[in-house]
Amino acid sequence: MDATATVDAIGTVCPIPIIRAAERIVAIHIGEVLEVLATDEAILDDLPAWSRATGNEFLGFENELPVYRGYVRRTR
Repeated sequence: MDATATVDAIGTVCPIPIIRAAERIVAIHIGEVLEVLATDEAILDDLPAWSRATGNEFLGFENELPVYRGYVRRTR
């Protein structure tokens, strides 16, 4: 999937990947996609929940273990 920006949270644990995603998503335009790279499997629950809570569109994961690649489209 083509992403406008990437957050590299590899090697960090919850809540750092979400904190970094929240900081980065405000720097991209509405309609653009943020890629979040993480190795903490908590991202599988956290990223979709955070997307819903913030009104952004969760697009899914591409897993290349041990890295999870999550994608969120900025909608707000």
